[in-house]
Amino acid sequence: MNRQVQVHCALFLVALIYGANYSIAKEIMPGFVLPFGLIVIRVVSAVLVFGALSLFVVKEKIQGKNDWVRVILSGIFGITFNQLSFFSGLNLTSPINASLIQTVSPVVVVLLSAYLLKERIQVFRMVGILLAGLGAMLLISGKAGNAQGHILGDVLMLVNAACFGAFLVLVKPLMQRYNPITVVSRVFLVGSIGVIPFGLEQVMQPKYATFPASIWVAIAFVVFALTILAYLLNVWAMKYASPALVGVYIYLQPVFAILIAVSLGKDLFTWQKALYAAMIFGGVYLVSKPKKEIT
Repeated sequence: MNRQVQVHCALFLVALIYGANYSIAKEIMPGFVLPFGLIVIRVVSAVLVFGALSLFVVKEKIQGKNDWVRVILSGIFGITFNQLSFFSGLNLTSPINASLIQTVSPVVVVLLSAYLLKERIQVFRMVGILLAGLGAMLLISGKAGNAQGHILGDVLMLVNAACFGAFLVLVKPLMQRYNPITVVSRVFLVGSIGVIPFGLEQVMQPKYATFPASIWVAIAFVVFALTILAYLLNVWAMKYASPALVGVYIYLQPVFAILIAVSLGKDLFTWQKALYAAMIFGGVYLVSKPKKEIT
């Protein structure tokens, strides 16, 4: 399997994990764990796992003031702001609204890449982003009208999408100089400093002994799949792919969200949805097409 296929497989799996999370995290919040408490569980677990890997396996240090500034900004935007806005927003709005608003993230990525990384905005890439975005919006628009999300939740999801786009651009240079474990461990450590004060009280409140097995499985998914595996795959892929390509895979999340609903008997798969899914995959292809190497 060549490197290009590996990168697309990694990004595909990340999109699948994130797509499933919209429904899984809603099972946990707010009935069992409040949003900020769930963030603390997620982030502290990641700090311990990535910290151990960094300390005993990778044994690499971040060098230079400029790189540490990027680590700090990546932690603030990619963990603190990203997580606080995502889980509090998802708690208030619907999974459909959340997945729709997430599609603005690649737009932020392209604009920031052009400004900070001096990446040229190519015509095919813009067409791909527009095509994928249109497909995603058409895919979920039929259900969005029946899922009235709280306005504050929608605004928080918009903040989350912008923060995630900024994170992808900020962390890209670090991925080119360091091992992904080195970067992720520092980014989560910085981010944890920001989220623990908000969620410490909420993480102490639940009666964990009363949780059913299904909720523990959901929490395990959020910790190990959504946090550890997805972040590792994302940052590894960013060593070989542009932030725009990484960002545009977010358009696959609504596809997976609906496929999961169909498998559970909660939705029907129609030819319209098949067409919209084809538009999304076509957009992803166009974003990756302009250069012979992965861009």
